[in-house]
Amino acid sequence: MSRKKCSFCGKVQTETNPVLSGLEGKNAYICQSCIDAMHKMLSNQFDQEVALKSTDMLAEIPSPKLLKKFLDEYVIGQESAKKVFCVAVYNHYKRILSKSVPKNTDEDIEISKSNILFIGPTGSGKTLMAQTLARALDIPIAICDATSLTEAGYVGEDVENILTRLFQAANGDVSKTQKGIVFIDEIDKISRLSENRSITRDVSGEGVQQALLKIIEGSVVNIPPFGGRKHPNQEFIQIDTSDILFICGGAFDGVSDIIKRRSNQNVLGFGGEKKTLLEQDDVLSLIEPDDLVNYGLIPELIGRLHVIATLSAITQKAMIEILTKPKNSLIKQYQKLFEMDGVELVFEKGAIEKIAELAIARKTGARGLRAIVEEFGTDIMFDLPELKGYEVVITKDCVTKASGPLLIKKKKNVKKDKGA
Repeated sequence: MSRKKCSFCGKVQTETNPVLSGLEGKNAYICQSCIDAMHKMLSNQFDQEVALKSTDMLAEIPSPKLLKKFLDEYVIGQESAKKVFCVAVYNHYKRILSKSVPKNTDEDIEISKSNILFIGPTGSGKTLMAQTLARALDIPIAICDATSLTEAGYVGEDVENILTRLFQAANGDVSKTQKGIVFIDEIDKISRLSENRSITRDVSGEGVQQALLKIIEGSVVNIPPFGGRKHPNQEFIQIDTSDILFICGGAFDGVSDIIKRRSNQNVLGFGGEKKTLLEQDDVLSLIEPDDLVNYGLIPELIGRLHVIATLSAITQKAMIEILTKPKNSLIKQYQKLFEMDGVELVFEKGAIEKIAELAIARKTGARGLRAIVEEFGTDIMFDLPELKGYEVVITKDCVTKASGPLLIKKKKNVKKDKGA
C-alpha cells in the first residue's frame, strides 16, 4: 500500500508528520508541517491588522476649547489650570498625529514632548482632571503613587512598574500603551534629603527621581508584563515612552514659605516699606523652577516637566458647586442610591452650605465631602429599606447631628374611574 504524499511540499506521510486527505476522489493531501506553517503565516497577518487598527486610536484630537468644555462638566473652578492642561494635551497628541503624516524632504523639524506638573493643595482636582480627560480621549491612563517607589534593589516598587500598570490598563496593547497617560501623584514626597546624608540612605528620594528621568524623557524600557521584581530568566516587553504623556502632581506643602522668602524681602531702615505677605492662592501662581529645586526636586527632573499648572484651594462657593453641579456630583450620587430603595432625597440650601463649611474647616478638599455626608447619613441609610415611599429632607441641623432628617410621606396619586 502506497503512503500518502503531501500535495504542497511533497513529503511522504510518517508517524511524526501525518498527512490528511481532502475530498474523496480529488487526491488532495496536506501534511502537519504545512498546516503549522499556514497557521503561523495567518497569525502574523492577523497581528499586523490589529496593530494597524490600534494605531488609529487617536484619529482626531478635539480642540482645547472642546476639551475644556468636557472638563467643565466634571471639574469645578481651576480655570487657569484647565486651560494650561487642555492646551498641553492637545499639543502632545497633535505631535503624535504629525508623525504619521508624510514629511517634505526639506522639513526636518521635530516637535519635542511637553510633560506637565500639577501643583495644588489636596482635594483640588489634580487627579480628577487627568482621569476625566483620559476618558474623553478614550486613551489608557495609569495613576500611581510616588511614595511606594524606591531605588532598584530595595523593598518597594521599581520605577518601571509604572509602565506595567499602563500596559495592563491598555489591555496588553503595546501600541495603545505607547500613546497613553501616566499620572504620578505625590511627586513632592520623593524630594531629596538635606545635604547631610550620614545618618540614612535616601532610597525613596533622589534615587527615584534619577530613575524617572529616562522614562519621562523618552526611551525604550523593558518591563515585566505582570509587574514585580525583574529576574534574569523573565520575559520582558519593550515600551517606547517617547509618546507617553507624563503628568506629575503634588501638594508641595511648605513651598509657599519658600516663595514668600524669595518674593517678600524684609527691608531694613526707617525709610523702607515692608512688603505685605501674599495670600495663599496668589503664592503658588508665583512659583519658579528654583523654588522647586529648593524644595527638593532635582533640576534634571524639573527640566523634563515643561508645563507647570497651579491649582488654588477650593473656596466655600466652589465647594457648594462641586456638591451640586457636576454630572456625577456627590448629592446626585446619593439621590440615586436613595432612589433605588424608592426614597426621594432632598438637601436644603442650609445643609449644603454647612457641608461645604465643614469641608473647608477640615482642609481635606473636595474628597473630604463624602466623609462628611457619610457621618450624618449612615443612620439614615441603615433604615433606608423601611423608608420606601418617603421623602427624606436633609436640614442644617441634620448635618450637625443636632436632629434627624425630616420624613415626609408621599401622597399616592389615585386615579378616579370615569364612571364614578
